[in-house]
Amino acid sequence: MQIEMLKCKLHMAAVTQAELWYDGSCAIDEDLVELAGLREFEKIDIYNVSNGERFHTYVILAERGSGIISMNGAAARRVQVGDRIIIASYAQMTEAEADAFKPKLVYLDEKNRVERSTNTIPVQLAEA
Repeated sequence: MQIEMLKCKLHMAAVTQAELWYDGSCAIDEDLVELAGLREFEKIDIYNVSNGERFHTYVILAERGSGIISMNGAAARRVQVGDRIIIASYAQMTEAEADAFKPKLVYLDEKNRVERSTNTIPVQLAEA
């Protein structure tokens, strides 16, 4: 049996550009693409924390070291510059592969600088 697992994410990235008349996609700083383990043209999910929008697109490369996160084409209508988003990718694997797999989780600040990188999320606790 194949199951779909979170492969990687860029957490709380800030949208730096929204280009309606550019090829539909999400341009991501090449350093962040490599750090998260993404690939050019890979399908990604975008979760807009600022407005609740959720949609799919794909990765294109933005200038290395630029901090660019640009929503292009139709996706540009689902964000505003400055919105905080989660960029996630998933992979299909067997249950045995999933047992050993650790996702790449990259946490960003408001300027798309890396705050930390990990492969686990703490257990959520009940509110007091």
